[in-house]
Amino acid sequence: MDVSVTPVVERIARVLAAQRLSNNAGGKEPSAAPDVDEAWPDYRNDAVAVLKTLREPDEPMARAGDVAIWEKMIAAALSGHL
Repeated sequence: MDVSVTPVVERIARVLAAQRLSNNAGGKEPSAAPDVDEAWPDYRNDAVAVLKTLREPDEPMARAGDVAIWEKMIAAALSGHL
């Protein structure tokens, strides 16, 4: 399994920023990468909110894996952001 070197809060924030900026995702910019690089910190709180929502897996997620490990992974992603 690949492991990202970019923190998950940043990755989510970048996706949220790109969703609003990129032409490919309904935004106005045909090439939004530079704008996303600049704007993603503005979406950090939204990314944290998404992760807080994911602290408790739903039933299909719980059936697919270890809930205790999931909760620890989300807690680790949120450390320093609560």
